[in-house]
Amino acid sequence: MALRFYKPTSPGRRGASVSDFSEITDRKKKPEKSLLVRLPTSNGRNFQGKITARHRGGGARRQYRMIDFKRKKDGAVATVVAIEYDPNRTCRIALLQYPDGEKAYILAPDGLTAGNKVESGPGVEPNLGNSLPLGSIPPGTAVHNVEMQPGKGGQLCRSAGVSAVVNARDGDWAQITLPSGEVRRISSKCRATVGAVGNSDHSAITYGKAGRRRWMGHRPHVRGVAMNPVAHPLGGGEGRSGGGRHPCSPSGKLAKGGRTRKRRKPSSSAIVRRRRSRRYGQLK
Repeated sequence: MALRFYKPTSPGRRGASVSDFSEITDRKKKPEKSLLVRLPTSNGRNFQGKITARHRGGGARRQYRMIDFKRKKDGAVATVVAIEYDPNRTCRIALLQYPDGEKAYILAPDGLTAGNKVESGPGVEPNLGNSLPLGSIPPGTAVHNVEMQPGKGGQLCRSAGVSAVVNARDGDWAQITLPSGEVRRISSKCRATVGAVGNSDHSAITYGKAGRRRWMGHRPHVRGVAMNPVAHPLGGGEGRSGGGRHPCSPSGKLAKGGRTRKRRKPSSSAIVRRRRSRRYGQLK
């Protein structure tokens, strides 16, 4: 894919860019109706109506496309009918059709086009778009949609342009390197899809104006130093101030370099090497 830039007809258009959607098969094609469900909006509120995730709300209406993250239909070769746009995620999705007529959506890896054949199962070839256990994938292969527990469905490496690399296989375990640099040990029975997720230029898109963020459901963000002391640890002070402490959230959690992972999380035992801190260059 590539980016398309607008003419600078207004300050909001100047420098703004958008995807050219060249990988989409047919831009006028409507999504598969049998795979659509209504997407309720929470606006960042919990069941009590209290805001638990700030700066969310509004946005254009959209329907959720049900994605097959498990890929459990073994022994059936599916044909890629089309590559479609999904408003709920950064990558594209591929519509599959199986010989029995069943249809399903999967995350579209980079290089997958309409007419390609994909399949899943323990004995399939490690070709682009195929889903198979980590124990059957050769070391050095780029994968995405990686399961953390067998049969649970892919949870790792699902956003645009990312992929993990299979390092080694040892008995019932396989080691993979995640995009963050973390090396994790996962069961060899967990499945992964071969290839990197498509739409790699998504991170280079410039929105140009605040309105485009509002269309996506992002509400304005207020700086902590502009608040009162009762509302934020960085608030208050005579005149403009820098806050007097390291950047943090309203609850006091450090925003740069602070650890947010639970100390006794069960999956910590599966981490072989932790990711490096982006700010300090140290292991976390």
